[in-house]
Amino acid sequence: MIQMSDLDELKALVAELRAEHVAQKEKEKRERWTKYVSLTTVVIAVLAAIATLKGGGFSTRGLKEMNEATFNQTQASDQWSYYEAKSIKQNIYELELEHLTSAPTPDAAAVAKIKAKVDQYEKDKQDITAKAKQFEQNRNAARDRAATSADHSRLMGYSITLFQVSIALGAMCLIVKKKPLWIAALILGTLAASEMVYVLYFMPF
Repeated sequence: MIQMSDLDELKALVAELRAEHVAQKEKEKRERWTKYVSLTTVVIAVLAAIATLKGGGFSTRGLKEMNEATFNQTQASDQWSYYEAKSIKQNIYELELEHLTSAPTPDAAAVAKIKAKVDQYEKDKQDITAKAKQFEQNRNAARDRAATSADHSRLMGYSITLFQVSIALGAMCLIVKKKPLWIAALILGTLAASEMVYVLYFMPF
């Protein structure tokens, strides 16, 4: 037979359990917003991963363009060296031509032959100049593209940094349960996402 004291203890235990259950439900209700913190932190982490991938792509493209610029610079230098060699040979033939034409009885056949050589060297120099200038134009274009890639990479780096700070604030918010940290994380995440979208879709390339 259950005694009165046991019944009171049982009632007290039930009341305590009920109070704990109510308190737990209230706590869960109060902290329900932390689920959204977790969700937004995951979304920001995904965006940060995308930004990191795209930023790496811009860096790689910049290096490729710099290599292209270096190649074209080397080719242009080679062409100008070739031009100098042709100029030296042309000068030698021009001196020979001057010597032949200043003779009392110039050898017409020799003069014509030397003159043909001089004209050929002049034509070769013009062709070489055109090639050298084309290589220089290609070099300048590659340098411009490399600079643009560097600008994209730099701005994407800012976006990645903002994403990382936003993620850190979101993690801190989950630990200390302070909503202002979540709001700050959302603001920084939004700024980072805006920067990323601008770089990817609106910044001239």
